Amino acid sequence: MSSRQPQKIRKQYRNSDYPLVLMRFEDGHEIKVYQNTGKEFDAWPGETIKIMAMYDPTSSDRELVEARKADDFADADGTTEG
Repeated sequence: MSSRQPQKIRKQYRNSDYPLVLMRFEDGHEIKVYQNTGKEFDAWPGETIKIMAMYDPTSSDRELVEARKADDFADADGTTEG
């Protein structure tokens, strides 16, 4: 019996609304995305990613903007969401 391991998927996120966004992944790591920039990232299919806005980088205050499944982000190959 051979079990096939799931493979990570390459996605992207663009932040145009907040001074700084933290993307928090289920394993606890975070990616910072500054306003008017974007990042590509690898995630597991079905993984929930929390998008949190930070208005003051010197503060630890974060506002949960949304929680989105990795599959719902745009693919990193240049295609757009929706």
